[in-house]
Amino acid sequence: MHRFFVPPNILQSDPVVLPPEISHQVSSVLHMKEGQSVTLLDNAGSEYITELVTVGNKVVLGRGVEIWPSLGEPATEITLYLAMTQREKFEWALQKCCEAGAASFAPVISSRSLVQTITEGKAKFERWQKILQEATEQSGRGRIPALLEPQRFGQALAHARQNSQLSLVAWEKEEKTNLKQALAKIKPASKIGVFIGPEGGFAEDEIDLACQVGAIPVSLGPRTLRMETAAVVMVSLILFQLED
Repeated sequence: MHRFFVPPNILQSDPVVLPPEISHQVSSVLHMKEGQSVTLLDNAGSEYITELVTVGNKVVLGRGVEIWPSLGEPATEITLYLAMTQREKFEWALQKCCEAGAASFAPVISSRSLVQTITEGKAKFERWQKILQEATEQSGRGRIPALLEPQRFGQALAHARQNSQLSLVAWEKEEKTNLKQALAKIKPASKIGVFIGPEGGFAEDEIDLACQVGAIPVSLGPRTLRMETAAVVMVSLILFQLED
């Protein structure tokens, strides 16, 4: 069943009048017909199933709303601090990590990031939000992950320290601590900050700074992963380890 995020206030009317952009998608892109159903999402954890009663080019009306809780949201809240890189790789990581279950994203500028200005990151902000919305709709989740403002590595570490119970930094040179060991004392429904570096990884002075504020460098195994691969693997393994 097709899923769409809509402003919560329209769900209180009968019939439900879908916004013009979604009406166009339903009628002209998906070619849906009267009698079919769609799932509408309020971005607050609930799903509303409604039957289409009128399908037009500009207006689509639905009736018979059923309300269900969204079941696709993990209890563990992962904030992914992702180093900014090539547009295609960064956007792929946003999409796939959203599907995997990350709760929020923070674009980060590190010393080796291909993007080195906050302005360049902000210019893509609206596009990134759209990618997250579409990935949320597709993957059966009920809340669009938050997208934080682009920030430099030191700011990101401070944010993670204030907003997470555990901060983890994927680092290819780490030899003592793996992800399973780092999660040994963490319970499900925790808030976890995850740092993924750019091509070339984090610099050693950045790892030193991370350790100074309590972040834990972790190994993802003996194979070197691309940054976008490491992001998806780390989010997935954390939620798997915490049975979430």
